Amino acid sequence: MAAAAHLAGAGWSVALVDDHPRIGGFVAGGERTVPGYRHDTYSSWHPLFVTGPVYADLGADLHRHGLEYANADGPVTATVSADGAVTLAHRDVEATVAGFAEPADRDAYRAAIARFGSHAAHLGGLLGSELRSPGVLAPLFGLAREGGRREVAAYAREAVTSGRAWLRTHFRGPEVDRLWAPWLLHAGLAPDSASGGLMVPVFAATLHAAGLPVVVGGAGNFLTAWERLLAERGVAVHTDRRVDRVVLRDGVAAGVAGEGWSIPAGRAVLASVAPRALYGSLLPPGAVPAGVAEDAARFRPGRAAVQVHVALSGPVPWRDPALGAVPLVHLSDGSSSTAIACAEAEAGLLPRHPTVVVGQQHVLDPSRVPAGAAALWLQLQEVPFAPAGDAAGELDVSAGWDAGLARGYADRVLDRVAAHAPGLRDLVVGVDVITPVDLAAYNPNAVAGDPYGGSAELDQNFLWRSSHATPVPRLWHIGASTHPGPGLGGASGHLVARRLAAPTPRERVRRVIGS
Repeated sequence: MAAAAHLAGAGWSVALVDDHPRIGGFVAGGERTVPGYRHDTYSSWHPLFVTGPVYADLGADLHRHGLEYANADGPVTATVSADGAVTLAHRDVEATVAGFAEPADRDAYRAAIARFGSHAAHLGGLLGSELRSPGVLAPLFGLAREGGRREVAAYAREAVTSGRAWLRTHFRGPEVDRLWAPWLLHAGLAPDSASGGLMVPVFAATLHAAGLPVVVGGAGNFLTAWERLLAERGVAVHTDRRVDRVVLRDGVAAGVAGEGWSIPAGRAVLASVAPRALYGSLLPPGAVPAGVAEDAARFRPGRAAVQVHVALSGPVPWRDPALGAVPLVHLSDGSSSTAIACAEAEAGLLPRHPTVVVGQQHVLDPSRVPAGAAALWLQLQEVPFAPAGDAAGELDVSAGWDAGLARGYADRVLDRVAAHAPGLRDLVVGVDVITPVDLAAYNPNAVAGDPYGGSAELDQNFLWRSSHATPVPRLWHIGASTHPGPGLGGASGHLVARRLAAPTPRERVRRVIGS
């Protein structure tokens, strides 16, 4: 959507093709449980979007077309440990550090947030640049100019450091680890994954600066704004059309086609698909060097995910009332329990004590639920696509993710929430479970139920994410499988569109001469 809007705004004739009845991919919403409750079906929170380049370019137009955000002013996220201890993060850094027991941790946390803030423009430029292009040099030199070689070396070190190691290095008490280690799951990482040392302060600083904006009325209204913008810019949107192949003419991308239809492309084809789909099925055999196709076939999916939507007849009865005002709560002991759950999932087991992401969007946007009611958006990011067993020894996985296993795992998750919210089960009026198999069936890019477009471990991230440029002239690769990876930001499409719409050297010379 971002690429289509940008190119159309630059004067291109653009067609957008999607095999669903509506554009948006993993942005969707609706009444998934009972009437009157509107749920964000997949993704929900937009801090990366509102701090990114697409929003900077198109945000005003999207708001003009009806986009409206609700956001947190006070508490933004929290973690509840197994023993019931609650750790809160507020938009305000000082309010956050007031909950840390160790004075040294308060100082270290202030310093980490301030450090990121002073370098945010350059770091954002690095993460949002084509890493294989000269464009990466400007933010790199800017970071070196402001921070010196020592700071550049420190960031490089953090990019290969795990989140757990970074947290242990900088903080003595458990509060910062409990707050931010579970957030690594939202980047497709585990507490012991390399690059977590870079991502922890990115998450913390971003939430302090941008909060957790959600779309008023639900994710469907986000898509409505995009649909209106694309229509205004003349983009031809073709839904319910599955692309079966990229049409080549003399080895050059010249369009796309499906069963009984085709759309020509005179300037470029942008494919927002998984690498295996692009190089394994959309292109004919021999269209790219064998090594490229082999690399695509080896591109690994990450852990699978489960989504559980819950409609409640009344407010969540949190044991700690402060949690009633928090948009997003993690149930975790920090690196320790989250790492165990990740390891169990990687071993093919359903975690005994999963990290539960408890979204309470209605806290920010009451219009989503009936008066006096509540809803939960529960995300489980530590599950196997094809479970080999249950770490708790309770659930039968022999039939895979069938209705019985979905129900049983949802019950485990709800019991985990209810341990900190007594009486929760009595308020449940509707439950909807989306399994990893459902995710993969809905979105072919969610290979093996991974919603993040492929494992984000270091060997498949940054320079090693799938390249935007392909060996086929005029064919470009975008989406979560490409840099800068997963996250609701639209940055990959924006990068490619900006590159395509930029004037050529000859055009720049003509403009100078003409002026």
